[in-house]
Amino acid sequence: MTTTFSRWIGLAPLLLALPVSAQLSAFAAGTVADMSIEELANNEVTSVSKKPERLAAAAASVFVITADDIRRSGAATVPEALRLAPNLQVAQASGYGYAISARGFNGSRNTVPNKLLVLIDGRSVYSPFFSGVSWDAQQVMLEDIERIEVISGPGGTLWGVNAVNGVINISTRAASATQGSLVALRAGQRGNSVALRQGGGGDWRLHATDVNERHTELASGAPVRDARHQWQAGMRRDWGSGAEQFSVAGNAYRGALDQPEPGALSTGTKLDLGTVRSSGASLTGRWTHALAGGGSVMLQGYIDHSEREVPPTYAERIQVADLQFQHSLPASGIGQLVWGANVRHTWDAVTNSKTVAFLPAKVNQDWASLFVQDELAVREDLRLILGARVERNDYTGAEYLPSMRLAWQLTPTHALWGGASRTVRAPSRLGADTFIPGNAPFILRGGPQVRSEVAQVFELGYRGRPLPQLSYSATVFHNRYDYLRTQEVDVSGTFLTFDSKMEGKASGIEMWGSYQATPYWRLSAGWMVLHQRFWLKPGSNDAAGPRTSGRDPSHTAQLRSTFTVADGKELELAVRKVARLESDKVPGYHALDARFGWRLRRNVELSVSGNNLNGAHAEYGPLATRSEVPREIALKLVWLN
Repeated sequence: MTTTFSRWIGLAPLLLALPVSAQLSAFAAGTVADMSIEELANNEVTSVSKKPERLAAAAASVFVITADDIRRSGAATVPEALRLAPNLQVAQASGYGYAISARGFNGSRNTVPNKLLVLIDGRSVYSPFFSGVSWDAQQVMLEDIERIEVISGPGGTLWGVNAVNGVINISTRAASATQGSLVALRAGQRGNSVALRQGGGGDWRLHATDVNERHTELASGAPVRDARHQWQAGMRRDWGSGAEQFSVAGNAYRGALDQPEPGALSTGTKLDLGTVRSSGASLTGRWTHALAGGGSVMLQGYIDHSEREVPPTYAERIQVADLQFQHSLPASGIGQLVWGANVRHTWDAVTNSKTVAFLPAKVNQDWASLFVQDELAVREDLRLILGARVERNDYTGAEYLPSMRLAWQLTPTHALWGGASRTVRAPSRLGADTFIPGNAPFILRGGPQVRSEVAQVFELGYRGRPLPQLSYSATVFHNRYDYLRTQEVDVSGTFLTFDSKMEGKASGIEMWGSYQATPYWRLSAGWMVLHQRFWLKPGSNDAAGPRTSGRDPSHTAQLRSTFTVADGKELELAVRKVARLESDKVPGYHALDARFGWRLRRNVELSVSGNNLNGAHAEYGPLATRSEVPREIALKLVWLN
C-alpha cells in the first residue's frame, strides 16, 4: 500500500497540470456552506416517509449529513462521518471496530449494537447473522456520498424489523454528478488511502479505494493487533428518459484485519487469534416510473455475498437475495398513500470450530413483509400519518409494526410533531444458534426460546426557525422495552442459554441547531441526554443483564464552527464531549478536531486535518483490551478533472 501511495504522490505534479472541466469545479460552487438556513431547511429527505419531502416538514427526528459536511469535517471513513450526527453515539472500540447506536443499546455483555438499521442506496447492510453492522466492510467512497439521513427513533413501519432505535440511510451521487476523473490521496499518522473515480458518457462511473491502517495502542503503550488493509472497487450506471429511470450499482471488496483481544467472538477463554479475512460483492438494480399527478412505482432488487473468516472461532459465508416493490399514489385532496412489499431469502453456511459452533451449520431463511402508510390532510396545517407493516421471519413468525404520527405546521417557520410506534428486533443466528464449545458437552446451548425484542416508542418534537439566521430541532422520547435478551443459567445448573427475560425503559432529549453568525461563519451545535433503566422479569437469573445501560453515555454534546477564511480557504473546528460509560468504567472525554482546506486551483484541494488534537482517549471496552483513540494529523489532496 505504501508503494501505491508513493506512486500516486509522484504523479501529483502531472495531475495538477491537466485541464479542468468547468462543470467539475465542485469545490467552488453549490456547497451547503453557501446556502442559507432557510435553504437548508428546504432540503429534501426520503427516509422518513419513503418519498421526497422537505426536511422542515418531516415528522421525525432526522439529521442530514451533507456531502459538504463530510468534506469539511476531514472524515476518512463512514463511521467518522457519522460523528457529525448529534443523534448518534459513535464509539471507537479498536482501529477499525466501532459501536454505533441511537438512543442507547450500544452493545451489552452478550451482544453488539443491534437496534440500528443501516442502508446504502437502499441495500441493507444489517447482518441477519449477528444483528449488527460490520463497519469495516462498509468502505463507501466518501467523495461519492450525496447525503446521509440519520433518523433517531423507530422506522419499522417503512423499513421493517430491526429499525428499532434508528435508521441510517446512505445515498450516493447519481452517475451524472460524478463525471470526469477524481483522485483523492490521504496520508496520516494512522495510515493512508487512495481513492480513484472515473465517470463518463453522462451515465456511468467506476471507482476504487485502497486503505492501509496501522495498529493502535493500549493506555500502557502496548500495541493492539488491529491493523487493517482493504480494497474495494465498484460501479454505477443510471439511465432513462422521461418517466422511466433505471440504476445499477455494484461493488466488490477484500480485506485483511488483525484481530484484537479478546477476539471478534468472546468465548470466555484466551485464544490464539488469527487474521480476519473478509470479502464480498453486491449488485443492486432499481427501476422507477413516475406517475401522472406525482405518484411513482419502484422496483428494486439486490444480491449480496459476503465471507468472513475469523480464526480460530468460525468462518461464515452468506448470500442475500432481496426484492422490494413500492407504489406511491398521487396526492389527493385529503392525503397521499404509499404501500409496498418486500421478500428476502438468505443462504447462510458456517464453518464451525472446536471453540464455537452454530447449529445447524447451514440455514436457509425467508423474510416477507407488506406495509402501507397514508398521510391524511386533516386540515391545511395538520397532517395525520398512519402506517402499519406485517413482517414474517423464520424465528418468531409474523410481527406487527404499527405507527401513528401527527404533524402540525404552527406557522411557516415553526412545526410540532408527535408519534407513537411499536417496533421489534427479530432474533439472529448469534442469539438462537450459538453453542460453546464446538462439541458436546456444551456450556452455552443457544437460545431456541428467544423472542423478538419489542419497543413501544412515544415522541414529541419541534423544528423551527425563530430567526432567519437560526434554526433548531428538539425531540423528547420515551421508549418501553420488553423481552430483551438475557443469558440465563439453566435450572439444571449445568449450562447457559439465551432467553428474553428483561424489560426496561429509556427517556431522553436530543437537540441540535445552526446559527449563521456572518455570511462567512456558521456555528452548529448538538446535545443529547439519555436515561435508561432495565430490570429482570420473574424467573431470570442474569444479574449482569440490567447493566446494559452502562454501555451508553448519559449525555453528549458537540459544537462545530465552519468558517470561510478567504476565497478558496476554509477552517473547520469541532469540539465533542462524551460522558463516561459506567460499564467497563470508560472515562468521559473531550475531543478537539480541526481541518484547514485550501483550494489551490479550481480543481485541486489540499487540506490538513487533526483529530483528537487535545490527546488520545478511550471510548469503549474493558480496560485490559481497549484501544486509545490516538491523536492524528493527516494531509489530503483531491484532484478533479
